[in-house]
Order: sequence, then structure tokens, then C-alpha cells
Amino acid sequence: MIRILFFLAIVFALGLGFAWLADRPGDMVVTFGGYQYQVSLMVAAVAVTAIVAAVMLLWWLTKSLWNSPYAIARHFRARRRDRGYQALSTGMIAAGAGDAALARKKNKEAAKLIRSDQEPLIQLLDAQAALLEGDHDGARQKFEAMLDDPEMRLLGLRGLYLEAERLGDRSAARHYAGRAAGLAPQLSWAADSTLEEKAERGDWDGALALVDAQKSTRQIERDVANNRRSVLLTAKAMQLFDSDFNAARTAALEANRLRPEFGPAAIAAAKALFRQNDVRKGSKALEGAWKAEPLPDVAELYVHGRPGDAVLDRLARAKKLQSLRQNHPESSLAVARAALEAQDYALARAEAEAAARMQPREGAYLLLADIEEAETGNQGKVRQWLAKAVRAPRDPAWVADGVVSERWAPFSPVTGRLDAFEWKAPEERLGHLIEQHDEEPEERVAIPAIRAAQPAGDDIVEVESDVEAMPEKEAEPAVAKVVPPALDGVAGVVDEDKAEPIRLPDDPGVDPEVERDNAQRRFRLF
Repeated sequence: MIRILFFLAIVFALGLGFAWLADRPGDMVVTFGGYQYQVSLMVAAVAVTAIVAAVMLLWWLTKSLWNSPYAIARHFRARRRDRGYQALSTGMIAAGAGDAALARKKNKEAAKLIRSDQEPLIQLLDAQAALLEGDHDGARQKFEAMLDDPEMRLLGLRGLYLEAERLGDRSAARHYAGRAAGLAPQLSWAADSTLEEKAERGDWDGALALVDAQKSTRQIERDVANNRRSVLLTAKAMQLFDSDFNAARTAALEANRLRPEFGPAAIAAAKALFRQNDVRKGSKALEGAWKAEPLPDVAELYVHGRPGDAVLDRLARAKKLQSLRQNHPESSLAVARAALEAQDYALARAEAEAAARMQPREGAYLLLADIEEAETGNQGKVRQWLAKAVRAPRDPAWVADGVVSERWAPFSPVTGRLDAFEWKAPEERLGHLIEQHDEEPEERVAIPAIRAAQPAGDDIVEVESDVEAMPEKEAEPAVAKVVPPALDGVAGVVDEDKAEPIRLPDDPGVDPEVERDNAQRRFRLF
């Protein structure tokens, strides 16, 4: 746009100049070589302009001819580069789609058209094609070669990290992640892996410093940073509670301040406060966590937080805790346990049964069994409650990556992921069905034969013995064949000789002597 305006300005200036000369007539006389040339001022201006334009055109033609070899070479070089980038782009798309053959083909084509030192993506496509082909050793060698190039070093570390994760070598994966985090702290995958490594080693201060660095560079949100700091500070307080109480107390209180609804942080802070006889603040921290998520450990610490309390005082504290989160199984179970300790069996039974109605589970039935044994001592009812407990769903617990734990932990023992444990009911796992495909098929039971219809008055039930027909088999008892009266219009369609008698399970058969006596008799129904 600026060039167009500049061109229009020049044209406008030339027009004004020629118009000014046209309004002022005059002559120009030039004496050269003994000759005198006289022209008008307008003609002279036009001639000068034409000469300047011709010189400029001649200069452009001369420059174009002089630079034509370089221009032609640059054109072919640009065309070759465009074809190489097109092949590289197609190869990257094929690698993302999982087409190993096309990715390898386009990688070779791009390598011919573009030098790998000019375009690092060729090395990445080569490594991706090797991974798609299953050549993991070759891919690792290519990633290791990238470490020598400063521009490709982080990419090589990322590839080696993923390969170590695939092989299950967590130490090697953490090593590569640590190197990447040292070069570029803004990489989330490297920072998270390094954070997990520091947490597993118990380096809570280093992990906290790394979380602060992530927060300062805005890699993670403020809420996420506060949650991670709360988890790390809680773990630090739990570790230092017996060795360095002051540091543990400071860490626990800060963890509870950052995340008041987090149960483990509230428990750690309450323990530190109770140890200093600050029951009010400790109870307040537990009450805040109880409102968010009722936990048995919170109720246990809250009820027994004041040493020397009588059982009725503990029962009163349990009722107060129940009032904060009504109609919840944990609230009823907390009151039931305190009532059992106070020997208020009626209240304990009522609260435990209420918890079982709200959420039938193992802990409620076990508590009812304890109440039954303490109150009546009826072992039959105790076994009844225990049988229900065996069949009931499991109580909620701390679960992370399939691992069920009674106590909270800052990271998963399987993957090392920070803040992985969740309070929930463990998944019920059903056993595998045992399919017996190789066993012989069961023998089919033959249906008794239905005889043809008989005349009226001859409805006879015949009892025949098979013992006399088979004298060679003496040990096998005979079974009577009962032929019921046939229905009108129904003919027997089953071969009687091939039909086998129906035997009930554990049927000893008919006594042979009674069989002989009954074989000679006939019974009429009417």
C-alpha cells in the first residue's frame, strides 16, 4: 500500500512539473560540434526524461543478464527445497497416522532433497519411522545422536525418557527427565518426573522448591501449586513429627492453610496442635476437613483429641461431629463407636443400623457384631452379623493405581505419581470363570416312552423288572419303569428299548426281592 501511494505521488509530481513547463513557454539552444540546436523547453524536458528512462532500462537488462545464472540456480534450489519440505510434511503426517512404510519412504526422499543439518525434523522423522517399524534400538541410537546437537538435545532427552518409561526403567527415565529439567525448567513432563523422584527420595524441600519454580513461571495454575505444596508439606510433617517437631508443626499448619479440606493435612495439623494442648484450634482444623470429606481417622482423632476425657465426654464430641455432617454413614459410625465405649448399647445399635441402612458395608456389620457380643453375648447373632460383613461391600480406603492402603501416602507406589491416593471404595474384583471345555459331555436322561391310548377301563400301571432280563449283572440294582396312562390322541414316539430309566441323585434303587413280588402284580386305577 505504501509503495502504491509513493508511485502515485511521483506520477502526480511529474504531471505538475510538465503542467508548469507548459504554462511557461521558452526555447532551449544547444551548441555542439559547430552546430546549434534549438528546441522548445517542453521538448527538451521530454527528451531528458526519455533518456533517463532508457538508461535505467538498459541498466536493468544488463544486471538481469549478469545475475541470470544465480537466479536460475536459486529457482531450482527453492524448488528442490519445496519438494523436500513437502515430503517431510507428508512423512510427519504418515508417522502420526502410524503408516511406517510411507513415513520411511518420505524420510528417505526428504533426506535426499534437504540436508539433515539444515532441517532437524528429518532426524525426528527418522526416529519416528524406526519406532513404528519396531526398531527401538535404532531409535534410541538416533535419540542419543541428537544429544550432540544443542538444538535437538531436548528432543533427544524426551525420546530417551519415553523409551525408558516403555522398558520400565524408572531410574533411567528420571535421569533423562532431570537433565531436561536442568536445561528447560518450563518442560512440564520433565518437572513432574523430577518432582516424583524427589518425593520418592524424601527430598521434600527440593520438591517444594521445584513446585515454587513451576508456579513462578506459570507452568501450573495457582490451585494446582497449592494442592501439590499441601501434599508435600503434609508428607514432610509426617516424616519430621518425631525428629523435628517444630519443623513438622510449621509444615502441617501451612499445609492445612493451603488446603483446609484435605484430611491428611488436617490430621497432621491437629496432632501438632493437640500435642501443644491447643485443643480448640486442632478441633477446628478437623471440623473443616470433616465437613468436606468425613474420614474415620478424622473422627478417631477428634473424639480422642483431649486426653483424660470420660467416655461420656467423648460421646458428646462424637455427637457434635455428627451434627456437622448429618445423614452420613461415617457420622453414625463415629457415634456408634463412642456409644459402644460408653456402654450405651441402645444408641450404638441404633446408629450402627442407621449407617448400615444408608450404606451397607463391611465396617457397619462388624461394628454391629461387636455391639451384639458386648451387649448380649449371643454368638449366633454375632455369627449372623459376621456373615453379613463377609458378603457386604468393602469399606472405603485410600486407593491409588489399584493399590488399597489403610493409610494415606503422598505418592503412588506403582507409578510414583504425586497426590494419587483417593478416598473411595475399592473395586470389587470377580474371579475368572473356569470353563471346562475338555470335559466329556454329560449323559442325557432319556424320556420315558408314552404308550398309545388304551380302551377305557384298562388304565393300568405296569411295573416291570429288568433284573430277570439281565442275570449276568447282579450287583446293579434295578429301577422300576412306570408307564403312565396315555393321553387321548397321543401316540408313543420314543423307542422303549433305547430309553433309559430316570434316576434321582443318590437313589439306591429298588430292592430285588420286592421287585420280584411286584413284577407279578397288576394295579388298576379304577
